[in-house]
Amino acid sequence: MEQLKTGTTTVGIKCKDCIVLAADKRATAGHFIADKKVQKVQPVNDYIAVTTAGSVSDLQLLVKYLRAELKLRQMRTGRTSTVKEAANLLSGMIYQNIRSFSVIPGVTHFLLAGFDKDNSLYDLYPDGSLTDIDDFVSSGSGSVMAYGVLETLYEKDMTEADGIKLAFKCLNAAIQRDSASGNGVDVFIINKDGVTKRITKILDVKVE
Repeated sequence: MEQLKTGTTTVGIKCKDCIVLAADKRATAGHFIADKKVQKVQPVNDYIAVTTAGSVSDLQLLVKYLRAELKLRQMRTGRTSTVKEAANLLSGMIYQNIRSFSVIPGVTHFLLAGFDKDNSLYDLYPDGSLTDIDDFVSSGSGSVMAYGVLETLYEKDMTEADGIKLAFKCLNAAIQRDSASGNGVDVFIINKDGVTKRITKILDVKVE
């Protein structure tokens, strides 16, 4: 039996004083565009956000579990979980999810960014592995195009404005060549002030 494949493009960029998370807004089921207004960057709490790529139902459930578990831990311990603790918690959930028997495999890929003492960016791969990122990362079917832009244009200690501009260039490159990515871009900033939605662009044209 053929499986419907999902596609997307998400990027995480570590800047001097913040982390930029960005993603396109198209959800696909095979060659069918299922939704044109998906928000693939999801705030988890006031200071942590994730990007989502993979099986939608599994992504939605794992984000709900993560939000609930972090709240329960805060109530039990009287303190807020660190970003690293949240990343490890989610990686364990992904590990269990992908190894649970199911007719429909629960493939999920998250980028997690947050701020406690400093800005942190993690890549949570579909197999449950966890990688601490110190520059940039991308996920989804359009990540090949995004990585080409990132490898060429990324600079250490970029400003927030330059990080946002680079994120748009990455998403635009993916949208031009990956049919599973499109219908706009959401950009979020994570810094000492928390998680903030900066901008949404509903356009599939070249960004200057």
